[in-house]
Amino acid sequence: MIAGGGGNQTGKNLVKPVPERTKRELVTFTHAFSLAGVAEQQRPGTYTVETVEELVDAPTFVAYRRVSTTILLPSPQYGYASKQAVMIDPSDLEAAKKKDAEPATR
Repeated sequence: MIAGGGGNQTGKNLVKPVPERTKRELVTFTHAFSLAGVAEQQRPGTYTVETVEELVDAPTFVAYRRVSTTILLPSPQYGYASKQAVMIDPSDLEAAKKKDAEPATR
């Protein structure tokens, strides 16, 4: 039975939430960009961002808190043939996305 799907309301047959989950999103940059903690500037393109969240112990509702956010970048040694997961601050990613969306100044 699916949680919240009706049926047996005693909670015996309800699906328990997973203790940890990973969200993946594709982020596209149209211009070269930089992130704090990453030495080199990154090329324009589409990048995978993964956010790991863990279950918060709350008796009356289901909630998750962010544990880590990583972006998959080309390896400095092997380029696009190999990827490396780099831990980033989500606010740095949002700032880079906002800057990328700004019109170019001439």
